[in-house]
Amino acid sequence: MTTSGAGTEDRPDDRLAALRRALPGVTVLGDLAAREAHRWDRALDPNAGMPAAVLLPRSTEQVQQIVRHAAGEGIAIVPRGAGSGLSGGASAVDGALVVSTAEMTGLEIDPVTRMAFVEPGVINADLKRACAEVGLWYPPDPASVEFSTIGGNVATNAGGLCCVKYGVTTDYVLGLTVVLADGTAVDLGGPRLKEAAGLSLTKLFVGSEGTLGIITGIVLRLVPPPPPACTAVATFADLEAACAAVLRVAGAVRASMLEFMDHAAIEAVEDVHAYGLDRAAQAMLIAQSDQPGEAGTREIEQIAAIFREFGATEVLVTDDAETGEAYTAARRAAIPAVERTGRLLLGDVGVPLPQLGALVTGIDAIATRNGVTISVIAHAGDGNTHPLVVFDPADSSQAARAEAAYGEVMDLAIGLGGTITGEHGVGRTKKAWLPGYVGPDVMRLNKTVKDALDPHGLLNPGAIL
Repeated sequence: MTTSGAGTEDRPDDRLAALRRALPGVTVLGDLAAREAHRWDRALDPNAGMPAAVLLPRSTEQVQQIVRHAAGEGIAIVPRGAGSGLSGGASAVDGALVVSTAEMTGLEIDPVTRMAFVEPGVINADLKRACAEVGLWYPPDPASVEFSTIGGNVATNAGGLCCVKYGVTTDYVLGLTVVLADGTAVDLGGPRLKEAAGLSLTKLFVGSEGTLGIITGIVLRLVPPPPPACTAVATFADLEAACAAVLRVAGAVRASMLEFMDHAAIEAVEDVHAYGLDRAAQAMLIAQSDQPGEAGTREIEQIAAIFREFGATEVLVTDDAETGEAYTAARRAAIPAVERTGRLLLGDVGVPLPQLGALVTGIDAIATRNGVTISVIAHAGDGNTHPLVVFDPADSSQAARAEAAYGEVMDLAIGLGGTITGEHGVGRTKKAWLPGYVGPDVMRLNKTVKDALDPHGLLNPGAIL
């Protein structure tokens, strides 16, 4: 924008005043502190820009107003949930408008049809608690469950600890309301368990990371809650043995949780929380069975027997919910605990389950070769790992080695027939590896879809592509 007749750029205050006039009823934040607070997600992308303003709409109609204004002015938009993403998908762009859905928190549950009608700013854990009040359950449970939003979960197709049995976010999305790049609002899918009319556009927007439209409403499928879980926890002196045990368990039973923590993660969690984890262990596995009654007891004992068969140094089996939850909490605390030891380069590479051992031991070799710490935690039962590359940002040599190690981890996963991301999304931190992963034909297809829905490239520019 320019001042009338002056030919010079408007002052920031003038631009904010113009935004407020154009968007009556929308909260517009333009102070430096608010813009700084909305520059990054948890990936702390070093290339994040400074937005011109942060907007907090309260309805689909207000999001439409914002998008139409931005399109008319040629201003980029960066959609944002809670900023809990781990791949830079919500990194701001210089001069862009960050559109936060934090104030869109409408939530209704229909216990008869087992569906939830949710606005994108609803916190995952709040939805779970509301479901529990009417005897229902929303399964997807990322480690950030207490602070990540459903909108962000849908935008990245988030997973979580129970996904080995119950699937990821897309498995529960029945319908979406999406505001497109021209300000049109479309309803895709809806409160129906079956939908075969036209192309599967609902699924197209799940995992699209705000690059194709802004999600303003979500219809979710709910299920009855599972019975109380039994838990088995095992420690191992050998990484390969722990991974081999995972493979055997996965082939024998359908565990409701099968999680992995390496030595560095165990140490970090103990330093912060003092759960009483075995600091001498090279790996810890946490498994649960939520089969009812005696079936659950038999299944968890079967899992424990496999752990012992593969050389576990210690195995704990319990049907006490509080004890099981303590170990689950330890696993959820891993990323924040490791984060206290230095800056992180966060990844979530996944491989076919038979390659899990090769991935984990290969990452260990990459860490040694580059002289950096890489802590590995994993949703081991589905082959989705979270390598956390730790470095001191003040040490330029170590930072460079960490970057190199991060790239080697991506290349290793691809080489093992895996993926560069299982649940965090490509965002901005992984997009350099996307062409090598999917190949030129699929890259062209991605770009064709992006250009068709966002021809001017204003929605989350620089994310994914």
